[in-house]
Amino acid sequence: MMTPIQAEALELLTELCELSPNVRLGQLLAQMGFLGEDQTGRTLWDIEDEQLLSVLDHHRAELLERNRNSTTAALAKTPAMNRTDQV
Repeated sequence: MMTPIQAEALELLTELCELSPNVRLGQLLAQMGFLGEDQTGRTLWDIEDEQLLSVLDHHRAELLERNRNSTTAALAKTPAMNRTDQV
């Protein structure tokens, strides 16, 4: 039976896939392994579910911030529409 922590981790993994559509699943899993080892000192094989959940959540926050900054930068480069051009 799946634990609530495991279910939440899978939900976060799904969200990470949606936040990074150009990253293949295997790449994302490898990346989580590297981040998990960096953040916990444990390999993906040895990391506890709660620790993995924390790694996933941390990466999600980073992606959201990166996407927010990209959107802000793109908007800053886009010339503002003239009010008379708006419908």
